Amino acid sequence: DVAPALSNFIFPAIVDRSPLVIAISSGGASPVLARHVRSHIESTVPAAYGELADFIGEHRKAVAERLPEINQRRLFWEDVVQSEVAERVMMGRRDEAAALLLAKLNGQDACAGGEVYLIGAGPGDPDLMTFKALRLLQRADVVLYDRLVAPEIIDMARRDAEKIYVGKARANHAVPQGDINSLLVNLAQQGKKVARLKGGDPFVFGRGGEEIASLVDLGIPFQVVPGISAANGCACYAGIPLTHRDYAQSVRFLTGNLKNNRPDLPWAELAIANETLVIYMGLTALPTISEELIAHGRAGSTPIALVERGTTANQRVHVATLSTIVDVVASRDIHAPTLLIIGDVVKLQATLAWRD
Repeated sequence: DVAPALSNFIFPAIVDRSPLVIAISSGGASPVLARHVRSHIESTVPAAYGELADFIGEHRKAVAERLPEINQRRLFWEDVVQSEVAERVMMGRRDEAAALLLAKLNGQDACAGGEVYLIGAGPGDPDLMTFKALRLLQRADVVLYDRLVAPEIIDMARRDAEKIYVGKARANHAVPQGDINSLLVNLAQQGKKVARLKGGDPFVFGRGGEEIASLVDLGIPFQVVPGISAANGCACYAGIPLTHRDYAQSVRFLTGNLKNNRPDLPWAELAIANETLVIYMGLTALPTISEELIAHGRAGSTPIALVERGTTANQRVHVATLSTIVDVVASRDIHAPTLLIIGDVVKLQATLAWRD
């Protein structure tokens, strides 16, 4: 062993995106601070940057032959790492990236077209955004957002990005869905990078499939970034496991949207005692929901939780039973967005709640 007095070598904190490697050192003054800085860098440097560095290394010689002047090459590579070439590499589509790179070298910038990013912003807490969601949001020239997206998340976009509110409340559509679809198309056809921010996950009662259908028809490139759904986020923050071997072996996601003034749900199928029901947009229809479930065989004593403004600083959890929940709601000032969780798993909330 070497005595401490005879050695002053210090291992730096490492961020490994081989062949790209970042070392952080405080010169021994504060290794803890160096590790803290490392954790910040880990969260901002995409995991696929190693692939990108390898791709650039693979094409350096060809680019140098075409662009012998060093400043030309520097400007070219600066453009590449912020372009669709880099994005394709990080998506694992290296052949497409190579074709785009060649087009750039030939002065045919195939990356200049628009693109749409359909981004799930999660259930409310900004810390629940994924790294990829944040990266694409910060690439966008235009951001379309709805009322379920927290202001703190919108603030993560570029300062020079145009922000357009297209939010919808029940029976009060700020922008019709068809107009939103057309707006995405028009902005992308203008060559803009468009982030469509949606609360929760865009493919779980988010109409994400409708919004990208027109893009598919017109050949407009897009990416879909999943988000933590309201069901998962609200249940976790409320302390309610959606499945549990002693209480529920399955979970079903439903929407409480009204059709002819009533929710259109398969009531007989929903009477299974060991299945958890998660109902989106069900606050208005709650009297009908509780009445129909009881009428079709679900016990009136079945626990139900209303998670109001889940995962945010204003979260509230209201627990009752199917037979008492309507009176509870009438006695309290409960606002949307509110998620309904029905089933015996709600019994665990009293002991598992960690945030209230």
